[in-house]
Amino acid sequence: MYVIIGLMKKYTIKGYINGIIAAVSYGMNPLFALPMFSKGLGVNSVLFYRYFFAVVMYGFWLVFYKKISLKITPKQFGIIGILAIIFSLSSLFLFEAFNYMDSGLACTILFSYPLIVALISKIFFKERMPKVIWLAIFMTILGISILYSGQIGGNFSIKGVIYVLLSALSYAIYMVGIKQINEIRHIKPDKLTFYVMFLGLSVYIWNLKFCTELQPLTDPLVFICGLMLALFPTIISLETITFAIKFIGATKTAILGALEPLTALFFGIFLFGETITTKILLGIILILSGVILVISKK
Repeated sequence: MYVIIGLMKKYTIKGYINGIIAAVSYGMNPLFALPMFSKGLGVNSVLFYRYFFAVVMYGFWLVFYKKISLKITPKQFGIIGILAIIFSLSSLFLFEAFNYMDSGLACTILFSYPLIVALISKIFFKERMPKVIWLAIFMTILGISILYSGQIGGNFSIKGVIYVLLSALSYAIYMVGIKQINEIRHIKPDKLTFYVMFLGLSVYIWNLKFCTELQPLTDPLVFICGLMLALFPTIISLETITFAIKFIGATKTAILGALEPLTALFFGIFLFGETITTKILLGIILILSGVILVISKK
């Protein structure tokens, strides 16, 4: 009995550690993306390198270390291709938002995607929506309104908010898709992730006119940032979140996801000179509280 309890505690601790690593590493998006923007790279070039390096590294990891077969059916390939484009658009909208608002605030608003998942599930799949979710939606809208009123004249615009909300919407549609579509529900998460990144790369190949407009990585710092962007917020985040869900469950893992925007805020404030005021702090608390309410309820 004591051995079983000891093992349970061990796996629970491992789960929390992996959940924290997943959230913090995903919150590093601005840490590596903003220096690439400052060197003159456009959003599509930055995301091309992120996805390209991630596909290469993650592919080698799955095939040669995990010994996972990447075989899927043509029908699964087509469905994943559509979801991959939606997922990729989420990245594109988020990185575009960085040009119009502070990255920490953008990541905080992005964290509202579970609310959009709840709304989509209610509208299209007739799932019951408890009163607490309506309260959470109100809190999130109020939080965004406070953020906007607290940033008049600062690096915060309605265009940036629209981009972030489009990013959250795209990600929510992707999440609902992988949950509801039977043909792909039982594909291993790491295999699904690989194909989502691989096929999602097509968005940037297209936007860059089949890479004829791709900006080269001539600066060593930019090259390193490109690799780190693929490694930390992509591969490490995806791998650790799988273990976290396995050991402590999806709900606790999702609540730990609140560390994602907090990590982005930390780097934004201390490395990129982004500002924070009492109003901004209140808005952030309202958004995070609203989302955690939804996650806890579900």
